[in-house]
Amino acid sequence: MPESKIGLKKKRIRSFFLSLQPYSEITQKLIEKVELEGLTYLQMQLDVKKITPEFKNEIKKKVEKSFLNAKIRKANEDDLEIVMLIHNKAWMTANEPFRPIDFISLKKIFEYKDTIILIAKVYGTDGGFIILDFEDSNNEVGIIAGLGVLPRFQRKGLGTVLSIAAWNYFQDNNVKQLKCEVYKENKTSISFIKSLGFIEYGVKTYTKEDFILE
Repeated sequence: MPESKIGLKKKRIRSFFLSLQPYSEITQKLIEKVELEGLTYLQMQLDVKKITPEFKNEIKKKVEKSFLNAKIRKANEDDLEIVMLIHNKAWMTANEPFRPIDFISLKKIFEYKDTIILIAKVYGTDGGFIILDFEDSNNEVGIIAGLGVLPRFQRKGLGTVLSIAAWNYFQDNNVKQLKCEVYKENKTSISFIKSLGFIEYGVKTYTKEDFILE
């Protein structure tokens, strides 16, 4: 049976961020393990009703003041090169299988209906991005499909600022629930996502076929 357009989109976005190719500190032993057993991800969710103004203010207290003034914009096609650059630099030190991305794959994701990319500029530099999508046909479930921040801006709050921008976007579009997935070995990302109020609701293991585009 031909793969649905929604299924293909999910696979393409997943392939954009998740890879079975070795890079950086990823050892051949881990790659062989992944080839045999797949990649296991924690599935996280957040009820939009919990994102109150008070909740946002509490989250903002964890952000360096200068980063609260970051400029957020919706990416256009001319921004795709910078998104590629941020992604490749952000994931070089990440504790998960990774590969550099290519422009064609990113452009296809950018062109999907309902998928948008937000970019944050701080100190005059485009320092991070977040990719947003919808899971169902009614657009009631918002997906944070990926987030990347330049290493020099990490752990200072730029990822949080991008997340708040994502919340605002989804609330403006009447989304009821937010979801994301995080690699089970990426403890830093898990801690960050939980700090934003997300809770774990499931675990899913992807096989090599889930990353390969026919």
